Amino acid sequence: MTTKIKICGLTRRQDVLSASDLGADLLGFVFAKSPRRISPERMVEISAGLPEGVLKVGVFVDAPLVEIQDIAAFCALDVLQLHGSEDLDYCRALEAYKLLKVFRLGVGRTLPQSSLSSYWAALFDTWLPDMAGGGGKVFDWRQVLPWSGSRFFLAGGLNPENVGAAITMTRPFGVDVSSGVESAPGIKDLSKIRKFIEAVKMAEKNQFYPAC
Repeated sequence: MTTKIKICGLTRRQDVLSASDLGADLLGFVFAKSPRRISPERMVEISAGLPEGVLKVGVFVDAPLVEIQDIAAFCALDVLQLHGSEDLDYCRALEAYKLLKVFRLGVGRTLPQSSLSSYWAALFDTWLPDMAGGGGKVFDWRQVLPWSGSRFFLAGGLNPENVGAAITMTRPFGVDVSSGVESAPGIKDLSKIRKFIEAVKMAEKNQFYPAC
């Protein structure tokens, strides 16, 4: 299985092109309060002409349904990443799109009993107080081991140095990175993106084609 690679928090045209050229499968654009927040108009401008098959992901946090629907249509989004307390009824109103539902894990935090199969995929991120995102912090990957090999993205503090170990340990459907490939909030580093993707590919090679 090829591990999907999602580069999130994109704000510049050159970063979008670099990420897609280097092999990212999904590109994330943040429409919620964040240093990486982008307007729908700007997102359309910087994401024009992406290769076929690269999915455009919109990141939202407890936004009004009509706002999400309007932005998703205007930006031609493929995936909606829901980072807040959105329940299943809320999600059903968005079933025309692939839904990537975020669950935040950490000390004293466990997954809810609701079925992860209700979504296109789950995304496991780090819980931090008063923050919707993981803030570049890693959680204990052992918490997701019961879901190894299932349809989830691993996020939270991933970078070129640790993503290989994360894949080997948890066998995710995909990995998600933002600050781990940046030189400043919202400013991606081409070298870090390249190293991150190379590390993912190396982990796949080592995992599925072990040396004799």
